[in-house]
Amino acid sequence: MAKIQFFAFILLYVASNCISVNVDNISSDVRIKNVDRSIDISSQLVKTSSKITFENTGKVPVKQFLLAVEGAAKNNLAFIGARDSNNKDLRLVETTVKGYDNVKFWRVELKESVNAAASAVITSDAVFSKALLPHPTAITQQEDQLVKYNSNLYFYSPYKVLTQKTTVVLNTKSVESFTKVKPFSQQDGNINYGPYSNIEPFTEKELSLHYKNNSPFLTVTRLERLIEVSHWGNIAIEEIIEIEHSGAKLKGPFSRYDYQQDHHSGPASVRSYKTLLPASASDVYYRDTNGNISTSNMKVKKDSVELDLRPRYPLFGGWRSHYTLGYNVPSYEYLYHSGNEYLLKMRAVDHVFDDMQIDELVTKIILPEGSTSIKINFPFAVTRLPDSLHYTYLDTKGRPVITFKKSNVVENHIQDFQLRYTFPRILMLQEPLLVVGFLYALFLCVIVYVRLDFSIHKPEHLKE
Repeated sequence: MAKIQFFAFILLYVASNCISVNVDNISSDVRIKNVDRSIDISSQLVKTSSKITFENTGKVPVKQFLLAVEGAAKNNLAFIGARDSNNKDLRLVETTVKGYDNVKFWRVELKESVNAAASAVITSDAVFSKALLPHPTAITQQEDQLVKYNSNLYFYSPYKVLTQKTTVVLNTKSVESFTKVKPFSQQDGNINYGPYSNIEPFTEKELSLHYKNNSPFLTVTRLERLIEVSHWGNIAIEEIIEIEHSGAKLKGPFSRYDYQQDHHSGPASVRSYKTLLPASASDVYYRDTNGNISTSNMKVKKDSVELDLRPRYPLFGGWRSHYTLGYNVPSYEYLYHSGNEYLLKMRAVDHVFDDMQIDELVTKIILPEGSTSIKINFPFAVTRLPDSLHYTYLDTKGRPVITFKKSNVVENHIQDFQLRYTFPRILMLQEPLLVVGFLYALFLCVIVYVRLDFSIHKPEHLKE
């Protein structure tokens, strides 16, 4: 009984320590002197950039800083990051604060401690998807698309903010309505709010805008990315993409004649979009269920290959398309090795279109047969799916397949993963030997068939 109590105590102690790693306290020594915030809502994504100047009012150095996202916006958050005054990325760790269960917190780990009575500047960047809602939800072919944006007028923070300003970037003068809290000003395609002084921690005040936004509202509902690695100098990449126009739905009939004759018809529709591939991409193909789509154009640039993809039909609100895009890249640009140890360094996802949003990304990596000791590192949080085997020609045991998925993907997630594995180089002879052995057996069978006589009766000229 004593042993059971002892082990229970140990488990409780370990569990409490593990939990405390992800629990932080809001320091009363930190105070924000100024926030200069920009909210860009000119596309289908909401992009915020906040330049934060904070000071240490305590007596001991401060090594970390907390960022917070309110409960109303946390479900739309796709990406968050922070940079120091030298524009170098800072490490963010998701954490919690007791008593604020509805708020998402991140601990920003500073590269250098902020001494007492000193100040520091960091820049926080965040991207929100599906935060712009079409209003009205359905429009005719000739109408412009209007959207609504609701957010917090103030910079949401666990610290007191002495002064702050906010600039909302619309890139349009067609504004139906917007929140008017003095001081504010409207200039060209921007609305400026502030400065506001002495904002208490976790203060919220509604910011609402209703304006015209005809930018492409495209959502990739599912993207399955297949990366097949070969040690014979090639990496084949294929993407199966399901895409939907997630803007205001089309109300009434669609006129192909009006759409082709009047370039102002369907201002919120999507005729085409540009996809960027690696500069070394070759053998590019683009097809849907009906076959190859020949209306695409490819332009080779210095640092990329630009594809102008045009679906078989324009996309209006609620309309969908499904297609496959594939290409090859040389393995020497992405695959490194030392002896039998290999390192694959590639992007988890590539650029599909500007201001892209992907609901679900599934990436599969097919390694050569015989690969072992597989380890993979991701630049962001993903869900690792069970490994599997893939069989193609000349395979005996199958090729290992590493699969992972991620939801709510944006352009900021175009980052490299690193996959390490062991592959005995002698196994590269397996397929050539199988081919040689098969041909040898085939020729041997032909020789045997030609040389031997399997007839029951001999011909007459042989009997004499």
